[in-house]
Parts: sequence; structure tokens; C-alpha cells
Amino acid sequence: MFKNQLLHYRTTSALKGNQSLRASIPYKQALTVGILFSVEDKPKHDAIKEFIKQLQLDGKKVSVLEYLPKQKDNYEFLFDFFTIKDLSFWGKINSPYAEKFIATPFDYLFCLDRESNPLIQNLLARSKAKCRIGKFSKSDHAYYELMIEQQNGSVRNLIDSMYKYAKQLR
Repeated sequence: MFKNQLLHYRTTSALKGNQSLRASIPYKQALTVGILFSVEDKPKHDAIKEFIKQLQLDGKKVSVLEYLPKQKDNYEFLFDFFTIKDLSFWGKINSPYAEKFIATPFDYLFCLDRESNPLIQNLLARSKAKCRIGKFSKSDHAYYELMIEQQNGSVRNLIDSMYKYAKQLR
């Protein structure tokens, strides 16, 4: 519990101190895309793989990082990942994959989780991405430049909505 409080403190501090340039460039001009998500189930995994293919067909260079919770399967081991074991006693995420991911100045960073996750929020707060896109939540507005409202829907529907609105950015 102590390290969760420290993680929260680090996240809040990162939000305030991150001087990254935030701006949405037109989708057609975007070259690099990051995808960040928590592992849930096989349908989510399959929907993300399809999304990656679509982005690549659009000419985007895609990087993926997943958070692998305890008791979840890492389907196909396709993506770089981090776990709760990477969270130090002092609330710092010690993962070379996570560090490389957040240091990349993606044109777009899609967070494909329907629920808030403190570890993912920390990475979003520290990210150098220009435009962070995620599911709408009143408490998460500081982490995103574009939020997609979705009442009760599947991850596939969330991805489809994010893609649709990102493509409309000019």
C-alpha cells in the first residue's frame, strides 16, 4: 500500500513536471503511434492485433507496451510488457520496456483500457507523446488530449471510436 501511495505521488508530480509539447497533428501526417494497454482476455488481444494491422496499413510505425497483471495470460508474447514486479518499493516503475516507451515522442498514443490503472496512469503522465487518446473518465482528463466517451461497450468498439476520431484530426 505504501508503494501505491508513492506511485500516486510520482504520477502527480510527473503530470505537473512533464514539459512535453502536446498537440494533435493531422492523422495523415502522423508517423509514429504508441499503444498502451492492460492485458484482459483473448478478444481484447485479437482486437488490438487488428488495430495494429490497420495502423500499419495506414503507414504508421506502431510500438506496443502491455501491462500484464497477475493471473493473466500473455497471449502469443507479441508485445513488450511490464508487471507489478517492476514497481519498486519507492513507487517507481523499473522496466526498460516502459522507460523506452515513455521516452518515445509518439505522434499519437492510444491507451486501450476501459478502466483506470495507476501504473498505466503513471506512464501516461511521464509520456513524451504529443497526443494521448483514451476512454473518457472525469478523473482521468489530465492524462489525455482526446477522450472518447463510451458507456457500455467492448474494447473493439472503443478502438473503432478512437480510430474514427483520430482520423478526423486535422
